[in-house]
Amino acid sequence: MTRSWNTMEDFEAFLNDGGIVEVDDAMPEDYRKAVFTFIEMHANSELMGGLTERDWIPKTPGLRHKMSVLAKTQDEIGHGHLLYMVAADMGIKTRTEMLEDLFAGKSRFHNVFHYKAETWGDQVAIAFLVDAAALASQQAVFKNCSYGPYRRILKRIISEEGFHMRLGEDRMMRIANGTDLQRELFQGALDRWFWPSLQLFGPDSKPGDLLLRWHIKSERNEVLRDRWVQKFVPLLQSYGFSVPCPDLTQDEDGRWDVGPIDWEPLKATLAQGGPDSKRRIEQAARNWERTQWVRTAMDELAVPA
Repeated sequence: MTRSWNTMEDFEAFLNDGGIVEVDDAMPEDYRKAVFTFIEMHANSELMGGLTERDWIPKTPGLRHKMSVLAKTQDEIGHGHLLYMVAADMGIKTRTEMLEDLFAGKSRFHNVFHYKAETWGDQVAIAFLVDAAALASQQAVFKNCSYGPYRRILKRIISEEGFHMRLGEDRMMRIANGTDLQRELFQGALDRWFWPSLQLFGPDSKPGDLLLRWHIKSERNEVLRDRWVQKFVPLLQSYGFSVPCPDLTQDEDGRWDVGPIDWEPLKATLAQGGPDSKRRIEQAARNWERTQWVRTAMDELAVPA
């Protein structure tokens, strides 16, 4: 049964009472657009993250790690397509239109996928730091998400992302107990990836953040970011690694403060001007063009409704 609300006040009262919006509901257009944009960026990020993992399939050291990278690549790209399905059902763009906008550089994906993994140590840092930040963000959405189809698909995605984070922990601990060369490799990766991982949470949430008001997000950016800092600063230090924060301090209650955050790198990625944005988008666009024959063939074989 399709539901509708006479005013935005009625709709927000429904959300505040724990109401769940379904795709067939006559939701306010501003809500529809905000939720769609949020899911589209999540889908784009999962896909581009999978392509980052894919780069390392032939270069991953050892069969055990290679199998893990293969599985993780499949998971991430699969998450992307599940999210595109949910977003497409909202009726703003088709799945193909979203992909074409992504490959044309017209839509956004998370900052961390605008950087290049230079070494195997970078891959470990991504799995350990980035996946943990992404998981924390997704859990905060799932906790109180008012859009039913997104909340249901997040349950599956979060369960698999948890395995990715555990994989990162396993890799990091192996390196921490490894050779000096291995530890130096990871320290170099940590120096490159700590700040992009922290910036994934974004600047402090604005007072009128509609995603918070409409119960898509359940916690402010600065709360999630601080929770991540309180976990990973002491954890990295306990394994003998240096946190690349020159202004790092600890107060009398034991809480860590990383000091001022330079948000210019994040702004650059949002404008498709990150360190690896151009190569990453162009490579994905070429792959899309090269596989057009598959989509054409599938369309021709499709059975008419």
